[in-house]
Amino acid sequence: MSALLTLWRRELALAWSGGGGPLLACGFFLCLTVLVPLAAGGDPAGLRPVSGGVAWVALAVASILSLERLFERDFEDGSLDLLTLGPVALELVVLAKAKAQWLAVGLPLALTAPVAAVTLGLPSGLAPLVGLSALLGGLGFALTGALGAALAIGSKRGGLLIAVVVLPLFIPPVIFGAGAVERAANGLSPLPALALLAAYVLFAAVVTPFAGAAAIRNAQG
Repeated sequence: MSALLTLWRRELALAWSGGGGPLLACGFFLCLTVLVPLAAGGDPAGLRPVSGGVAWVALAVASILSLERLFERDFEDGSLDLLTLGPVALELVVLAKAKAQWLAVGLPLALTAPVAAVTLGLPSGLAPLVGLSALLGGLGFALTGALGAALAIGSKRGGLLIAVVVLPLFIPPVIFGAGAVERAANGLSPLPALALLAAYVLFAAVVTPFAGAAAIRNAQG
């Protein structure tokens, strides 16, 4: 347990350090949400129906920025070999990295999401729902993103490969998260969409550790 805690603290420190940390992701997220109204003419009435969807698409794209170095830097300096041979199971290593990614990038993005959604024309009363769904969806992005980063280990164009792998996998949480906001905006309960989003996160939490560990072993072999 102490080894796992030490590993998680290490991963959290690395995630908060340079090379695509939370400030870059949040800055990119806010830039996207500012550019969309400018491109659409700035009409609040026209932006309001699509504000939730635009915010979720921007959230998904911003979540990709820091994934390239999730495993690659450890692979380059040999730390990944030590982690593989260490006392912590490789599946737990993948989970620790995904959790650190969520706390370092997903949490700041979730705090930024309500501001961005309101900027796009969403009613301010829905801001808490946007933050909650973004926090839950960010965990799904981190888990799926960790799998994509593991599959891209050793690739010369890892960032492009990660985007190709994870963007299709990001479609369900974007649909469910934007659907929850849309249902609430129309006076319906957002719980069905949030339940589907939670189911996606649970599925990713089960699949990612084993698939990610298998990808790492394949890259090392």
